[in-house]
Amino acid sequence: MTIMELIKKGTIELKNSNIDSPKLKARLLIQFILNKPRQYIIVNDMEEVTTSISNKYFEGIKKLREGTPLEHITHQKEFMKLNFFVNENVLIPRPDTEILVEEVIEIAKRTKSKKILDLCTGSGAIAISLAKYIPNSEIVAIDISNEALKIAKKNAINNEVENQITFISSNLFENLKNEKFDIIVSNPPYIKENVIEQLDMEVKKEPYIALNGGKDGLYFYKRIVNECYEFLKYQGYLCLEIGFDQKIDVVELIENEEKYENTYSKKDLYGMDRIIVTQLK
Repeated sequence: MTIMELIKKGTIELKNSNIDSPKLKARLLIQFILNKPRQYIIVNDMEEVTTSISNKYFEGIKKLREGTPLEHITHQKEFMKLNFFVNENVLIPRPDTEILVEEVIEIAKRTKSKKILDLCTGSGAIAISLAKYIPNSEIVAIDISNEALKIAKKNAINNEVENQITFISSNLFENLKNEKFDIIVSNPPYIKENVIEQLDMEVKKEPYIALNGGKDGLYFYKRIVNECYEFLKYQGYLCLEIGFDQKIDVVELIENEEKYENTYSKKDLYGMDRIIVTQLK
């Protein structure tokens, strides 16, 4: 079979299984298997592939049809123009989270902030991006999952920022020494328990621990808002990613604490409320 025939057949199989973006995923899969860029695939689409490559390709298509995220096959995800290794132990970084990272970078540059804490770091996408784009920054990245921390450390090395980041295994603030940070940032688990089963097949293949925000989806926000003031410098910033319908609830949590001021939110590219920023009084 030729590359073009593989992509066509793969696209049809994915489409028949109601997989999103079937043509794109079919093409990205063959790019990964051949280890070739998009341009090569376009120029050489009439090239015959070996039976071994063909078999490997359709094994990948089968996994995609079963709901396995493409990123769990390729172990690659671009975020903030950086490359990240991902697997089933970490949440796949989303473009929405770039809104959060860009806002933290803007705050850091404006206030000359250097010390930043990233809670629930997962793949390390937030911490590593901040280290890369904020000169001389010192990042502490925390996660409860040791498997996730292994991935994050690998990504820090691959992106050449390992000397700027300290990784700590901890349930939020529990194993953190009495440090004070200019900025605390987090994209915590925020899906309601009873909603997880209704999510797309691909999302359900991601780590449950990285999705589950408790019965009301607010478990981690309550803890972070309630505890983080002890670790923030005077007038330090707390920056949070939220679910599309959580703005009112999270702002209420912040206002009830009476320790914060100058709270604001920002929308994502789809016009959904995506991040909340507040400042310690």
